[in-house]
Amino acid sequence: MSTAEETQLAESTKPMKYERLFDLPFGVDEYDKGEKRPSRAPAYVIVGVVSFLCKILWRYDVVDRQKLEALNADSGVVIVSNHTSYLDVVFMYVSMFRRAWPRFMARDTLFEHHLLGWIFAHIGAFPITRDSADRTAVKRAARMLKNGEVVGIMPEGTRRGKGKGGVQPHVHGGAALIARMGKAPILPMAVRNVDVIKRKGERLRFPKVTIVYGDPILLSDFDFLPKDERLDGCVWYALRECFALFRDVPPEQVNMVELFPEDKDFTRVFAEHPIPKRSVENV
Repeated sequence: MSTAEETQLAESTKPMKYERLFDLPFGVDEYDKGEKRPSRAPAYVIVGVVSFLCKILWRYDVVDRQKLEALNADSGVVIVSNHTSYLDVVFMYVSMFRRAWPRFMARDTLFEHHLLGWIFAHIGAFPITRDSADRTAVKRAARMLKNGEVVGIMPEGTRRGKGKGGVQPHVHGGAALIARMGKAPILPMAVRNVDVIKRKGERLRFPKVTIVYGDPILLSDFDFLPKDERLDGCVWYALRECFALFRDVPPEQVNMVELFPEDKDFTRVFAEHPIPKRSVENV
């Protein structure tokens, strides 16, 4: 996202039924201003039941979850992942259950549905207007990070290969902008085998699903890039890490030109200027 795009972020004025719930603390006990979090009882019931079913049906396992716990002990965390299925977010939620509570950005139209809107609002999700620069959502996410919450973002903006009209996913710098505003690290993750659970025209499948957490990323490590490329470059790098986790290969083996043919390719830039590998101890 360029500087010009940042300055053109427009205020979202569409009223939402659960507006106050979006702005209350959910993943922490209370904000500095003293507001107590809403009851998480509905969320524990919903996510607990879903977690049980996912464990029975897909025998899911979580790898390196301690990285998230260690980072979140000291600050907010931006979780980023590639997006191949609606079930991505389901498994991301259950992978953190009882250890951290993610505040996921969700398409605003989902909150217009009575039941879905109630569920999303009561598990801590909040809306973002797709295909627009939603200042309200950005500021809301940054505030959550400053208060120690975990914010989940799918930087591609749409499910890969399943967007309306065959929409091509893009590298969006918004996740890095939010991390900068919230003074938080970025943590890549991926959900393996979720893409084969339900393919168009095929039966539901029940492969073993693995949720994998990667190494933290700091926006400051990208300061060598031109200012107008810094945010996109950071998210490009984070997404390459996500796809490497998803495919269980080294990041250098991920062909980002094939994945994002319409976006700037940073492969040579990062080959010539390697980004330092971070651990939770040196963030």
